[in-house]
Amino acid sequence: MKRTLLQVNNAEALPGAIDPEAVRAADIAKFIPREWAKGVLSDVENLTEDKIDQILSEFQKDFKEDSLESKGWPTTLSPYIVSKASLNAYTRLVAKKYSDFCINCLHPGYVKTDINCNSGVLTIEECAQSIVSLALLPNGGPTGLFFDIATKF
Repeated sequence: MKRTLLQVNNAEALPGAIDPEAVRAADIAKFIPREWAKGVLSDVENLTEDKIDQILSEFQKDFKEDSLESKGWPTTLSPYIVSKASLNAYTRLVAKKYSDFCINCLHPGYVKTDINCNSGVLTIEECAQSIVSLALLPNGGPTGLFFDIATKF
């Protein structure tokens, strides 16, 4: 029996603050302009925890030195983009390592909650339905992927 693990990518942001294309992307690493980091995070076959840690350490160093733009990191919402790209890469890494599990991540979409004054477009019930659908995928279902709430299961 294949077991399912699911990481929900949840981040509060002001409406319109995130490029909708970035949220829908199957691989958010493509939104990292720094070619070295993008290449490492996208290379699933050679990806390791140490390589992900190295990228995060380099980003943190450049962030502290206020050199994100000169070093080729995203300049808008950079911690969000780098952390989500790293999480997605780690999901692929763990899915490969534990092939008996179905391991994916999911962006829940812009959900109506108290923290955003209910300005979201999805109800909590709609969000929960998609999360449960992904969590209940049958054996042999997709693994190591990033899903958007709009993805049909």
